[in-house]
Amino acid sequence: MIPIFPSIGYDRLRMEVDGEGVTTLVCAQGCPLRCKYCINPESSRDCGKPRHIFTPASLYKLLKIDSLYFLATGGGVTFGGGEPLLYVDFMEAFARLVPDWKINCETSLWVHPRQVERAARLIDHFIVDVKDTDPEIYRAYTGKEFSRVEENLRLLLKLVGAEKITVRLPLIPNYNTDAHRDRSEALLREWGVTHFDRFDYVIKEK
Repeated sequence: MIPIFPSIGYDRLRMEVDGEGVTTLVCAQGCPLRCKYCINPESSRDCGKPRHIFTPASLYKLLKIDSLYFLATGGGVTFGGGEPLLYVDFMEAFARLVPDWKINCETSLWVHPRQVERAARLIDHFIVDVKDTDPEIYRAYTGKEFSRVEENLRLLLKLVGAEKITVRLPLIPNYNTDAHRDRSEALLREWGVTHFDRFDYVIKEK
């Protein structure tokens, strides 16, 4: 059976945003979290049909037009979300098709550990959206428990090492503060994380 990747869209020729060099971001439909300020609310599985249904071959055919850019800059494809690790079968098949492109993954790590183990064998760089390490803040913002993220991030550090992981720590209005972020970073450094992306969510007035 050919694995598929239901997608809410893709964005070509991105520079140094979702990994090194030129990348194309391909966003999955489907996410276990219900983040209050989700930037891709259409990624939820209950938001109707995805815009695209890719097979490994059809996505490669679409993206190979930019292969020269990927190879010249050390870039490639970044799978984002939603939660792309819901589709590890697809990514394994896709990775066997492509030339020397980098494959990155933006993930919440809120998946079964087996998915993380499989992804660790094929992903060149993980961008992990931790939100906050405080369990109460994480639960209030995402609707889920932080313990699964902790389990999977510790596992990923053992499997691929800190150099292949960037952790995103946002400042989330009405949920956390800079002091919370400082505590999160200090804790994550104790676990072995070395690369961080700290940024602020900007909430548009309705």
